[in-house]
Amino acid sequence: MDHFKFFRAMSVRRVAALAFALLTLAALGVLVVTVWLLKSGAFAAALWAAAPGAVALIVIDTLVWIQVDRLLCARAYNKGALPARPELYDFDRLNPPMHLEEMGGKCLKDLTFVVFDTETTGLQPSGGDLIIQIAGVKVRDNQQCGEAPFDRLVNPGKPIPKESIRFHGITDDMVSDQPGIGQVLPDFRAFVGEAVLVAHNAAFDMRFLQLQEEATGVRFDNLVLDTLLLSVFLDAENRDHSLDAIAQRLGIDIEGRHTALGDSIATARVFLRMLDMLEARGITTLRQAIDASVKMEHVRQVQKKLFT
Repeated sequence: MDHFKFFRAMSVRRVAALAFALLTLAALGVLVVTVWLLKSGAFAAALWAAAPGAVALIVIDTLVWIQVDRLLCARAYNKGALPARPELYDFDRLNPPMHLEEMGGKCLKDLTFVVFDTETTGLQPSGGDLIIQIAGVKVRDNQQCGEAPFDRLVNPGKPIPKESIRFHGITDDMVSDQPGIGQVLPDFRAFVGEAVLVAHNAAFDMRFLQLQEEATGVRFDNLVLDTLLLSVFLDAENRDHSLDAIAQRLGIDIEGRHTALGDSIATARVFLRMLDMLEARGITTLRQAIDASVKMEHVRQVQKKLFT
């Protein structure tokens, strides 16, 4: 039997609060014992004389706890300090040649795109981590179209690790009454239709979808664009191609960071700005954008080796 399971399940803030409370009680106990041992007269009088010190001790301990709690709270909500998703370098395998042959010559601004994002139980798609939220927005005619976005929570069928909850804020209670991936993925496939898929670090999200093909019978063989690789093409001198960094360079505010819908909307805004930038660089067709992205995959790998 694990006697420490209860304590391991407690949050850091709760453990710290318990520790400070015990420390205060211990300090007060030492103070009372000291007064008892050093009393020269009535114990009550000695205890009364020590009362200001006890009050001061409690006040100081409380002030220290408030500061520590603020730091712990800031740490819990400082998502910028969390580890980034791993970049997967298999983008060139995502685009089926037959679809590229069929659609490659089409103008980017004439196409319909679904910009999507997933939230997961962890960062290892091949290590058993699963999708717990998937969202997408449609982009058409060089703007985010008025069609309602897709946004669904998914019950992964297993507990969500605490370290992952810090990313997205999705808890076990939030997904306990939600459908499994076998029900959600067919709905998302219907939402996507024949649109071109767009994501930031697309190979990461696509890997989670691909690993569910056998279990759900749903296959995403749409053509794919990656805003991370497009950013490398447009701004190769810059080393930081995170979604936050790109949005900041383009003057785009991100609302709902590390939620599937919030990141989808932010990526869509980034992508729309990129379409104009790509056109200015002579990239106007889907094939040109995909070819440029494939070349940048190698450039990005070199960047990561040089600067990490």
